[in-house]
Amino acid sequence: MAFPPGFLDELRARVSLSDVVGRKVALKRRSGAEYAGLCPFHNEKTPSFTVNDKKGFFHCFGCGEHGDAVGFVMKTEGLAFPEAVETLAREVGLPVPRATPVERERAERVSSLQQVVEMAARWFQKQLRLPVGRQGLDYLRGRGLEDATIDDFRLGFAPDSRDGLLSALKRESVPVDKIVEAGLAIQPDDNREPYDRFRGRVMFTINDRRGRAIAFGGRVMGAGEPKYLNSPETPLFHKGANLYCLDRARVAATKDQPVIVAEGYMDVIALHGAGFSGAVAPLGTALTEGQLGELWKLADEPYLCFDGDNAGRRAAQRAADRALPLLRPGKSLRFLALPAGEDPDSLVRAHGPDAIRRVLDLARPLADLVWEIETEGKPADTPERQASLQSALKQRIDQIADPIVRRYYAEAMWNRLQRSREAERPARQGSWGGRAGARPGGARLSRGPAGAFEIPASAGVEARRAALDLDGTSRQVQVLLGALVDRPAMLHVLAEEAGKLPTDRHPELARLQRGLLDALALVPFGLDPAAEDAAAGDAPLEARLIIDHLRRNGLGRQAEAARLKALQVFRRNSHDGDEWVDQWRRIAGHMTRHLANMAELQQARDELARNPTEENDQRMKALLSRINREAVEAGNNR
Repeated sequence: MAFPPGFLDELRARVSLSDVVGRKVALKRRSGAEYAGLCPFHNEKTPSFTVNDKKGFFHCFGCGEHGDAVGFVMKTEGLAFPEAVETLAREVGLPVPRATPVERERAERVSSLQQVVEMAARWFQKQLRLPVGRQGLDYLRGRGLEDATIDDFRLGFAPDSRDGLLSALKRESVPVDKIVEAGLAIQPDDNREPYDRFRGRVMFTINDRRGRAIAFGGRVMGAGEPKYLNSPETPLFHKGANLYCLDRARVAATKDQPVIVAEGYMDVIALHGAGFSGAVAPLGTALTEGQLGELWKLADEPYLCFDGDNAGRRAAQRAADRALPLLRPGKSLRFLALPAGEDPDSLVRAHGPDAIRRVLDLARPLADLVWEIETEGKPADTPERQASLQSALKQRIDQIADPIVRRYYAEAMWNRLQRSREAERPARQGSWGGRAGARPGGARLSRGPAGAFEIPASAGVEARRAALDLDGTSRQVQVLLGALVDRPAMLHVLAEEAGKLPTDRHPELARLQRGLLDALALVPFGLDPAAEDAAAGDAPLEARLIIDHLRRNGLGRQAEAARLKALQVFRRNSHDGDEWVDQWRRIAGHMTRHLANMAELQQARDELARNPTEENDQRMKALLSRINREAVEAGNNR
């Protein structure tokens, strides 16, 4: 029984070889998509049997057996080729075409259409180099593409003509109905003459998995609409089952290149030019189940890189929604956070490949995005809001079909909820050593036993002046947090100390503190990884990512106010990260000592109230004198 070539390609693309072999062989992952186990075709004690999901074959270095998923089923289950194909097709839900005259005719038609699309691709490439394509060539060169890149990706130009391509293909004896069926021309409903689908556009050739031209995307020159126009669904081309540059990414994945999903064609080409040849893009649609399946064949955790604007964030959320029901152990997504207003193309052109590597290092797991979707800009500071958050998270988690992954997501989100509740819990009064409900100025004194005396007025006044007013504390905390906003690379060095800053009486500062600590994962380890950016006068990429994160969580105003306060205190002209860290620790240390003094002062005041003796009065005065002296010394050392 003969099967159409396209059907066998589709079957091999859908089948996971490691899953098929894993039913017969206990496999252990070696690295990436490569597994090893004991060969089922001969007796051995040391594994020499290798399975590679990306390359789609198995091989035994002991006995030499080699093949693909179909061959494995044939050899292990004693099936003929047609039976093995039908078995695998049923497992992945792929209808088996019958070798009827109709099917043979369809296969021939698809082959014929592919030839037509190939002819169109060559014609578009030729037009780009003619005077009629000068506008398109100038556009591509203006986007930083060299001629070698333009040729490599088979970029072309469709002249603004009603029937330029039609006429060219008809001169090659291509029937008009084939041109229409290939999606290259439009046939009006009223039977008027057909006309070119793509006109006045730079053309991007879309290939199938095997690198054959099957469709096009066109970007309009000028102000026309739509900005991008893709080929329609045809017997050759199914948007939801393919990705731009998928053929190249399949090769790159075998070399352990990261698989990166960008939004646009130019982003993909820019990433390839920067050395990231595993970059792909959807074809005018949001990510589909079929495209996610293709990505997971290439990498366990492909990176999704969307523009750093609201549209990019919405695209990331749609991708998360689509992926959740499909998650299974080891298969997920990671999300790249770009600064607002940036896309991969602009980032590469402005900062080079290193900027992309840094962004890859900052990638966040899908679980982080799920949490962010439900919490961004939504305070959970009341029982009702916390209940709403828990309900929303449960609805998302319930979408996960795999029970193991669903359970781990539930545990992870529950732990985050618990941390969030602790952070939002209202501060208790008297948390710095005083009694609950006590005023900052101190407890009122009752009269003591006979012969006792009242605390001297001067002592009470001094105590109230020395008791650190909370506004003073908040200013110092604001300065310290603002320094971390301006120099986010210090977060790794100072994270533990920043987490201990006294913010429990100041909800706004507490939110800023949590926002900075949550953003810790966005900052690479080290004091100043963006020194080159800073020296060049650019805003460091890390700082822009942190600010964008804080703004999206409703903390932009507080962060900027804190940063400006910090710049009034810290040495702005210092590029020495160590100097800023030292100054940060000096300020934090002084504040910590002062708060400890206030707790000691409150204790002494309470003791004097309970037992107003001369000894306790002298102890109180000595403590006040020490606190004032330390305050003067600290001021002189600033």
